[in-house]
Amino acid sequence: MPGRNSASRMELPTRAYLGLGGNIGDPAAAMAAALQALDSESVAVVAVSSLYRTPPWGMTDQPDFLNAAASVDTMLTARALLERCLDAERILKRVRAERWGPRIIDIDILWFGDETIEEEGLQVPHPRLTERAFALAPLAEIAPGLILSGRSVGERLAGLDTGGITRLPGGCEWWRGESG
Repeated sequence: MPGRNSASRMELPTRAYLGLGGNIGDPAAAMAAALQALDSESVAVVAVSSLYRTPPWGMTDQPDFLNAAASVDTMLTARALLERCLDAERILKRVRAERWGPRIIDIDILWFGDETIEEEGLQVPHPRLTERAFALAPLAEIAPGLILSGRSVGERLAGLDTGGITRLPGGCEWWRGESG
């Protein structure tokens, strides 16, 4: 059986996982708009978690966040996917006022295939992913077996304080704008 060469690998999409969140305005609508904008010929949204209400992390004197995770298949590089995510944030009027501060939308690349990337403005896997229950809870819903530094997402989440994290009713179709 012939092996696949690197040229044929480049023809296959890469599975990436995105973390989405926000806590001002209508973050659910902003996340839905971002996912709809990303879902295109070059980025196919494969699965989206339920919405989760989570306490703020880092800077705690602000409203609770809504968070979700999405898996996407893409032919883009990680850098190009990041640019698409940043474009979606700009369209939705994301303002970067203070680190960990309130925001209408935030989109992070949590994982990008089997790649480890450390570049200016882009680190994959996300450097603090294993510390953040607000990111792991929705990710565990859509990719419980994904391995992060030798342990599954579910195992990582089980080792963190999940107090205050609530999975909201409504399931995984909230982002499509369809009632159900």
